[in-house]
Amino acid sequence: MAGKDLFRRLVRVSDAVTENFAAGVLERLGFGYPRLRELREDIVYVSNCGFGHSGPYRPFKSWGPIVQAVSGLTFTSGLPDQPPAGWGYSYMDHTGAYYMAMALLMALVHRQRTGEGQWVDLAMTEAATTLNGPALLDYTVNGRGMRREGQPHSNRSDSPPMAPHGIYAARGEDQWIAIACRDASDWRALAECVAQSWTANARFSELEARLAHQDELDEKLGVWTAERDKFQLQEQLQKAGVPAAAVQTPPERIDADPNTEAWGLWPAPTHPVMGDVRVDGLPVHLSETDWEIARGAPLLGEHNQLIYGDLLGLSADDLERLRAEGAI
Repeated sequence: MAGKDLFRRLVRVSDAVTENFAAGVLERLGFGYPRLRELREDIVYVSNCGFGHSGPYRPFKSWGPIVQAVSGLTFTSGLPDQPPAGWGYSYMDHTGAYYMAMALLMALVHRQRTGEGQWVDLAMTEAATTLNGPALLDYTVNGRGMRREGQPHSNRSDSPPMAPHGIYAARGEDQWIAIACRDASDWRALAECVAQSWTANARFSELEARLAHQDELDEKLGVWTAERDKFQLQEQLQKAGVPAAAVQTPPERIDADPNTEAWGLWPAPTHPVMGDVRVDGLPVHLSETDWEIARGAPLLGEHNQLIYGDLLGLSADDLERLRAEGAI
């Protein structure tokens, strides 16, 4: 009860309440939106769960990979004659949070203009479904489904059509390079770099022919790339004007890439227990109000004095009593 009382006091002095529980958790704790409005009439409440607070899927619990599968995103990534592959990490754990931040800001702008708070009911599955725009448009306008025979091949490009366009093995274990030829000029430049007789074959002379023989083209190009270092090959092809990039491992991208270092993408704030820890920064820089990550995530109870003492006005004795009760 003491913990709930603290929460009630915090709501009264807060602009927004945000949570990422399963649907109905805050209601079961006694803090659904009607109760929050009783505590502060203009409160902004953002609930972010897998399937939202209405509909038959409301009771389901979820996390990133499940949301991706149910929304159809996993379905769009794969190789021919193989099951859908999806992505190698919880994409919607990140993107769902981005939608949540946008929703919170929109609700706060509305309150600033009208004085009204509101409940933002965010369903991550619906947020993920909006990312299927190109696939849905292709089906509704052109009648082409994603899992038609031979599709999808997530390494190739159909819109616009390009060939070659893919990820090719480079020298060494699990080393790869991405290469794309946008037009005839790119293909001529690539053929000059490859400098092998097969590039002059009529099957590869024009885009239509390369598309028709893309399996063979990928096989031959892959044999050539497999003998070469991915970074040296990247430099050679880029110098020739061919779009190409080494597929970097996380250590290569984070620890050894001069561009992300110069960009300041990986700051190392100091954590009170772990010391200096490298974390994700933001992929934007603002000329007048740039971001800074100066400290690590708080420890459990680290800011009790700041929140309960300075903000709510509780005394040291009050805090000690709440600790003894297990409320904080």
